[in-house]
Amino acid sequence: MVFKTRTDVDARVMLEYSTNELMVARASRELKDGEVVFVGIGLPNMACNLARRTHAPNLVLIYESGAIGAQPERLPVSIGDPCLVKGALSVCPMADVFNFYLQNGRIDVGFLGCAQIDRYGNINTTVIGDYQKPKVRLPGSGGACEIAIHSKKVIVVTPQQKRIFRQSVDFITSPGHVTRNGTRKKWDMPGRGPVVIITDMAVFTFDETDGEMVLAGTHPGVNIDTVMENIGWDIRVSAEPRETEPPTKEELRIIREELDPEHIYI
Repeated sequence: MVFKTRTDVDARVMLEYSTNELMVARASRELKDGEVVFVGIGLPNMACNLARRTHAPNLVLIYESGAIGAQPERLPVSIGDPCLVKGALSVCPMADVFNFYLQNGRIDVGFLGCAQIDRYGNINTTVIGDYQKPKVRLPGSGGACEIAIHSKKVIVVTPQQKRIFRQSVDFITSPGHVTRNGTRKKWDMPGRGPVVIITDMAVFTFDETDGEMVLAGTHPGVNIDTVMENIGWDIRVSAEPRETEPPTKEELRIIREELDPEHIYI
């Protein structure tokens, strides 16, 4: 999907951008200067590095492989890419990342993806179908369960399809706000859980009283009915849904020329 819209009001410039570029720009705006972010590869990684080059120069990026304060000069192709080491504040064992940084409450933001997500933000990356006899066996948790529990807040970036946004997930790999067995408070989970979900159609937040997902706004050119058709339940809609601000000319330049010049992700 490609949008064409006015993104530079002063210059009256009409720009085209892809949905991935829009998702990267929108996700980057969720990050604040000085935050410590547990990030992987792909669009979340691009969002973090875009934020670092624009409004959050002091963002601290931590990768599961052990790179602390990474400042990659190019797009890393894996969490073990050597470009993450150059200029990093520290490089430590993976166990230290989880024990001393994540479980010690030092991670402000954790980025996650999903194969399925339900109305309370519970994420499945383990199996599709019955656990004992699954239709599809997925990679599993990796560090996602710990990230979902211990990060002060979680941002989810994912495509939007009805098979992904389910009334209930087939398996809870990473807990959201309310599970079949209770709430985050009941299980003494220190982090807030998911706060924002950014898809190729819309942006979702969560009701602070009961933890249920809310449609906060749509991307340019996408109407609410289209979003509803791609969700497996009757989702709540914000009283004042907002349209996503498109990427600026400078954001697109950074994405295309500095972050992903080979257009691997965009």
